[in-house]
Amino acid sequence: MSAVAPAGTGATAPTTNGPIVPAPVFALPTLSFTVGQVATVCETLEESGDIERLARFLWSLPVAHPNIQELNQSEAVLRARAIVAFHSGHYRELYNILERHKFTKDSHGKLQAMWLEAHYQEAEKLRGRPLGPVDKYRVRKKFPLPRTIWDGEQKTHCFKERTRSLLREWYLQDPYPNPGKKRELAAATGLTPTQVGNWFKNRRQRDRAAAAKNRISDHYENLYVINVGGLLERKEAGGHGKRLYLSSYLIYDTSSKTAISLSPK
Repeated sequence: MSAVAPAGTGATAPTTNGPIVPAPVFALPTLSFTVGQVATVCETLEESGDIERLARFLWSLPVAHPNIQELNQSEAVLRARAIVAFHSGHYRELYNILERHKFTKDSHGKLQAMWLEAHYQEAEKLRGRPLGPVDKYRVRKKFPLPRTIWDGEQKTHCFKERTRSLLREWYLQDPYPNPGKKRELAAATGLTPTQVGNWFKNRRQRDRAAAAKNRISDHYENLYVINVGGLLERKEAGGHGKRLYLSSYLIYDTSSKTAISLSPK
């Protein structure tokens, strides 16, 4: 004999064919946002840095959104999904988002950093050790930036060639820029004032090194400048080897076969 469900309970009576299957009394509420509103919330949460709230908000969005196609093409939403995937360690999902959707230049910097860092972390996990500069260079060569998040301009020594050209022009005018000029250059190149200052400092050091080599070559035709901080191996009498670690220029006289060190001024 079948049991009869009490009236008004909304439950289905059990049958011999299967268990009780409750029927919903009312439909679950769903969030109803326009695409613009969703994009605004995503941008706000992204700027706040609250990745957990951003992830919860994306999860709360209805799967059957009335404008689902437009929502899936919104750059703010796509960027938010990429950020959540990155911080969750779901790198395959991150790569899929970045490779399949074209992003504007304003988003390139952040997305490029996530693309590279994700590949670095995967390589570190695979190798079981931190990556050095050469390791990271090889990772970048193996996994180049997709054109969806890259404007195609080549980078050299971490700076774009356009940026380096502008820095060189300013350097020729003034190798010692004051703080105001550094800030002006930073605004023009997209770098920080510290990065600008470091570039000028390194460039001055390279120029001093080159000038020191030229002075030596002009005055001593038999002298050969090896390098800075180099390693000299000299054979002593009896064939024993001796290594000398040098912190300055190593000058080797080809006529007398002797070596001296010279510090650049």
